[in-house]
Amino acid sequence: MTEWMPIILFAVICLVLMAGFPVAFTLAGTSLLFAGIGLLTDTLDPAFLSAFPNRLFGILNNQILIAVPLFVFMGVMLEKSRIAEQLLRNLGLLFGPVRGGLGFSVILVGMLLAASTGIVGATVVTMGLISLPAMLRTGYSPALASGTICATGTLGQIIPPSTALIILGDVLSSAYQQAQLNMGIFTPDTVSVADLFVGALIPGLLLVVGYLLYTGLVAFFQPSAAPAVADRPAMSPRFLLELLKGLLPPLALIIAVLGSILTGIATPTEAAGIGALGALMLAILYREFDLQRLREVVDSTLQVTSMIFLIFIGAALFSLVFRGFGGEELVHEVFNDLPGGVFSAMLLVMVVIFLLGFILDFIEITFVVVPIVAPVLLTMGVDPIWLGIMIAINLQTSFLTPPFGFALFYLRGVAPANVPTRTIYRGVIPFILIQLALLGLLAIFPELATWLPHEIYG
Repeated sequence: MTEWMPIILFAVICLVLMAGFPVAFTLAGTSLLFAGIGLLTDTLDPAFLSAFPNRLFGILNNQILIAVPLFVFMGVMLEKSRIAEQLLRNLGLLFGPVRGGLGFSVILVGMLLAASTGIVGATVVTMGLISLPAMLRTGYSPALASGTICATGTLGQIIPPSTALIILGDVLSSAYQQAQLNMGIFTPDTVSVADLFVGALIPGLLLVVGYLLYTGLVAFFQPSAAPAVADRPAMSPRFLLELLKGLLPPLALIIAVLGSILTGIATPTEAAGIGALGALMLAILYREFDLQRLREVVDSTLQVTSMIFLIFIGAALFSLVFRGFGGEELVHEVFNDLPGGVFSAMLLVMVVIFLLGFILDFIEITFVVVPIVAPVLLTMGVDPIWLGIMIAINLQTSFLTPPFGFALFYLRGVAPANVPTRTIYRGVIPFILIQLALLGLLAIFPELATWLPHEIYG
């Protein structure tokens, strides 16, 4: 019975999460319950629990994690100050006369919004409220419109600076160090959030290019599904000035944030501070700043940050209890016994994460699943940057896949009643295929994720 305790612990946590209980309290409460059973039956070494205060101090003292509230503040401020709405309007005017132009605008604005918020739900809801009515009024196919919005919303998983990548980077960093210690390497290499940011650039841009190509092909072969917008003002100097005024400031902010990380001028935490200050200045520049809006942004930032850090604490306790019951050794044995070695182990992990993405959020999967499987995979020689990007894109695909994809539910909540759920499902299928194609490319050519970080950071 003892050898089954890690599996039972993991299964119970998944069931409780599916029942709708808060993630942080589920992780902590269930782990404490199983720890109590283990102590009473003498199947859990108390030394594992005694390490919890040090884990807790490490979480609260982690400089990288300070970037989380700062990036959340940046994203919420850009969302609340309607900068995304202005971006869409300006890009829509720019691409208006082109067939599929509004679709191109939605993809590009979704990319920029993903780079600024890093939160899938916020991006899908915002783009759904802003762009879906405009696309339907223009005559776009409801399936194409809804699929485009859902797909671009999930870019928040992979386009840096992404909150998902920050959290995943921190978890992978710990897992990588643990894996090296298990291999007897006592001066371990590190993998940073900046490595994941850089590694995500090429796959993220390839994904955006794939979306643009698909929209262009639909506009070419089915003009009625993606018509042009005819009522654009004449290309005058004043019109161009208005376009630049709407486009350049937010673009400059994102370039400043990413550029400072890529060039090594600033750490992700320092760049997050630049982003937060820049978003505040943009809100003032666009005359969308007031104390009420600032209060809303701060409240939202506080709620999201508190949730994330509570999950961190709960996940730390879960990790200790899982390891105390011998869960890590059990996973290692299962992976080693698989025929096909690393390939089979990686395939199994990807399938499990994909299926769990139907019922669990990326934060839950990052804290529950990744600490279990990542050390074993990294011990088997898997590159940590490639592993992180594969997990991020896999979760992105899972969030988009019917019938349980989170992005579909987010859009369903804001879509008009005349857009049925089956239309949304039909619209996302081509984008899912694009994402699966990218996963296949990354599996065949890992250099798509690893080349740029190694070139920049060595």
